[in-house]
Amino acid sequence: MSPKEIELDPVDFVTVGTVGPKGRRLFHLQAGAGSQLITLIVEKEQARALSEAVTEMLDDLNKKYPQLPESEVTLSKWNMSLRDPLDPLFRVAQMGLGYDEERNLIVLVAQELVAEDEEAGLDPDPQIVRMWATREQMRALSEHAQQIVKQGRADPKSNGHLIYYWT
Repeated sequence: MSPKEIELDPVDFVTVGTVGPKGRRLFHLQAGAGSQLITLIVEKEQARALSEAVTEMLDDLNKKYPQLPESEVTLSKWNMSLRDPLDPLFRVAQMGLGYDEERNLIVLVAQELVAEDEEAGLDPDPQIVRMWATREQMRALSEHAQQIVKQGRADPKSNGHLIYYWT
């Protein structure tokens, strides 16, 4: 049985990637810390919403804390590839973002999509993964996710959800 809450604090990397041909791609959110590798399945629209929310959050943080160095990145310098083994832990229902001012780290919280079927004996308590990353890592994630989403079909169905999570 998997632990109910997993904390990657801090991550060595965080990325979004896909597997499969256009129209049937499966999107993955992946992060690693040391020897621990977590892969989650996300919808295309969740990847798009995550990218937009991270960009908005980073822009807001730059305005609120002008003394912090800018979180701009050159994406070509980052390894944004998915790592093997690609063994998803769960499908994501919703994600949220938060910021720890003392540590200058952003937390990305992903919650498992669970079926609500008490008769079948399914566990209604979702798993949670918290990924703590630098602003630069999150900026790279945001830019990379934008590129990945744009590589697909022009008019995907909207089915992603993103909530805000503040620490």
